[in-house]
Amino acid sequence: MTKTLYLMRHGETLFNQLHKKQGWCDSPLTAKGIAQAKIAGAYFKQRGILFDACYSSTSERACDTLELVTEQPYQRLKGLKEWYFGLFEGQDEVLNPKLPYGDFFVPYGGEGELEMRQRLNQTLSKVMAETAGTTILAVSHGAAIRGFMRVWEEYTTVPPTNRLPNCCIARFTYEDQKFVLEEMITHDFSEI
Repeated sequence: MTKTLYLMRHGETLFNQLHKKQGWCDSPLTAKGIAQAKIAGAYFKQRGILFDACYSSTSERACDTLELVTEQPYQRLKGLKEWYFGLFEGQDEVLNPKLPYGDFFVPYGGEGELEMRQRLNQTLSKVMAETAGTTILAVSHGAAIRGFMRVWEEYTTVPPTNRLPNCCIARFTYEDQKFVLEEMITHDFSEI
C-alpha cells in the first residue's frame, strides 16, 4: 500500500529571528511563525487533505505549529527532534562551522550527522510502517528534515533546495519501506 508523508518544518521562532542555534533547546513561535502555520494549515484545508495520523517533535515550537495547522489529535515523538548541537545549543549561528557539519558537534556533547539521520529515518520508518491509514503529517525541524532527505536522496524526484524555509512541507510517498520525495511545498509569506 502506498502512503503519503507530509513532513513539515515548524514556524518561525524567536531564536530563528535572533540567528541562534536551536537544536534541542526551544523558543516560542513569533507572530510571523504563527501566521506561517495558519497559512500551511489553509493549504491542507483548501486541498481537502485529511490526516489519518499526526506526529510532532516534542519541542514546543513543533507542537505549537502542528496545533495551528490542524485540530486533530497528535502524538509527540522524541525521534522527530532537531539535531542536538551540544554546547552550541542557544549560541549564535555565526559559530557554525562550514557545511557539511558531519561530527563537528560530537566533541561538544552533540550528535553526529549520521546519528541524527539514522534517528529520523528510524522514527519515520516506524511511523509509516505501523500507522493505520495512508496520509500522515509530521512536524519536525530544518536540519532534521534535511538529514532525513539525504538518507533518501537517490529516490528524490524534485530538485534539492538550498534552505528549508519555515513551514515548508516535503511530500513523500512511502511504499515497500522506501521514501520518495515527490514535492517541496513552500508558501508565499511576503504579506506577513
